[in-house]
Amino acid sequence: MNNDKLIRLTWKYICTFLIALLMMAPALSPTARAQGVQSIAKNPVATSAPPVPTAKESAALQNVLTSLAGLPEADMLIYISPHRIIADAAPRVLPEKDLAGMREGLSKMKTETGIDPSSIDYVVLQVRFKKPTADLNFSLPEFMVVASGDFKAAALMAFAQEAGKGNMRDENYGSKTLSVITIDEIAKEAEKTPLLKSLSEMAIVMLNGNTIAVGTPAYVKAAIDAGEGKGRISPDLLSSLMRDPTALASAAGSPWTAFAKTFALLGTENNPRASKCDSKLGDYYAAITTDGTSFKLRGAMNADNPDTAKIIKSLLSSLLQQATGLTTDKNAEAVLSSLVITPTETEVLVQAEVSQQAVADFIREETKPKKPEATTTSTPTTKPKPKRRRRPRHRARP
Repeated sequence: MNNDKLIRLTWKYICTFLIALLMMAPALSPTARAQGVQSIAKNPVATSAPPVPTAKESAALQNVLTSLAGLPEADMLIYISPHRIIADAAPRVLPEKDLAGMREGLSKMKTETGIDPSSIDYVVLQVRFKKPTADLNFSLPEFMVVASGDFKAAALMAFAQEAGKGNMRDENYGSKTLSVITIDEIAKEAEKTPLLKSLSEMAIVMLNGNTIAVGTPAYVKAAIDAGEGKGRISPDLLSSLMRDPTALASAAGSPWTAFAKTFALLGTENNPRASKCDSKLGDYYAAITTDGTSFKLRGAMNADNPDTAKIIKSLLSSLLQQATGLTTDKNAEAVLSSLVITPTETEVLVQAEVSQQAVADFIREETKPKKPEATTTSTPTTKPKPKRRRRPRHRARP
């Protein structure tokens, strides 16, 4: 197997595993208590106390938390731990042969790109919504992906600049130099649809020696500002996201705040307005963890009061029932069927548990070679040529 094919196969395993995890993630909230969520299963499973982290693990976790605290404000966050997925979860669900192939692919990838995915501590997708402009035009949200770990960000920057050679330009902002690339296809489309203009450029910057950020230029600049102490992420949102620091993946967000920004409840970009409603309704938290035999989903959505919690539970249950009926994938159906939704005084709690075998079956099904479709060739039927009728000749009379 050549290097390119091996690397592509390795990325396929990693991406498929992420899909297997993220397809299980329900919408949940930052005010949930982990022990409360664990009690809502239809058939409660005895859980052991979480293992005490070693001194090395505690130091690594503290470094991650410190790094995340330097990110800019966000309305939605998705956190993924490639290191934990590759080191802890993958060996539980991949056959030994496939696991060996994945590790070989990671080694080749490190040799060729200088990046070893198993050494990436975290990848965070951030989204923040924008207030309308002065003329009340709607603006698309900004997004950014930040990666940090045991790799040299300078080498990755050089790799990106080489790949985008001729299409990138450098801009100085604060103490950093960021590289900006124009996406020609979107830029051309933005001439007809101005709303897309904010997505026509992407920027990449090295925030520090082992952290890199890629996203819309304004958000990347906000990340540089945050590194200098300005406009940093809300501690409450970050605390929600990292409630379980051993999670393979987690998500947190505040949809009401996003709505308030988008519809000018907080004013416009040039004319800010004080909030008249600071409700946490809809704030959510979600996390995927693993133990010896299964993957667990935990979290909740803020509902403010018992009546609202019951209404939200009813809506979610109806949507879940429809989704279960429409799906044709047995693994997805099993995940949806295992979701337990329970209203409380102020929240809607959600829990699910999926066996490692179910995830292993899903990955095996997704990564196995697809059988070529059988093509049947039919011989064309030739129609017999119609016989020409011979007209009788009449002899001329004498």
